[in-house]
Amino acid sequence: MGTFTSTLHRGNDYLDVWPQERQLAALFPEYRVISATRLGLRAMPALIVLSLLVQFQLGHPQYWPGVVASALFLASLPVQGLYWLGKRADTRLPPTLVNWYRQLYAKIAAAGVPIQEPVARPRYFELGETLTLAFKQLDKSFIRDL
Repeated sequence: MGTFTSTLHRGNDYLDVWPQERQLAALFPEYRVISATRLGLRAMPALIVLSLLVQFQLGHPQYWPGVVASALFLASLPVQGLYWLGKRADTRLPPTLVNWYRQLYAKIAAAGVPIQEPVARPRYFELGETLTLAFKQLDKSFIRDL
């Protein structure tokens, strides 16, 4: 599948592709993972710097190993989210979702929206692309079919 960094890059791409629609939250864990990962990417650098500065100003040198371990843990949280998203993006869809993917593709094509040919063995990444296009081009009633 690839290296660790390519998985993280794939996760970042998937983070940008998957639609952040509340209707999908009950069906797919991506909504929650993406929300948490985005929050982590925004908040963790500030928390890490704050914890290091407080330790530097007020702490005793004997506590530095624990502070560094905490900072590394905080830094790993968004990385874990990106890694999970990267692995998920490359996971093939189960048969029931493959059928739904094809039905969704047919609805988009029937609406006259220009779209690439459907993938023979789709992954969650292709589902995310198709869902994003569907949310932009179709009414939201298509989600009830899932």
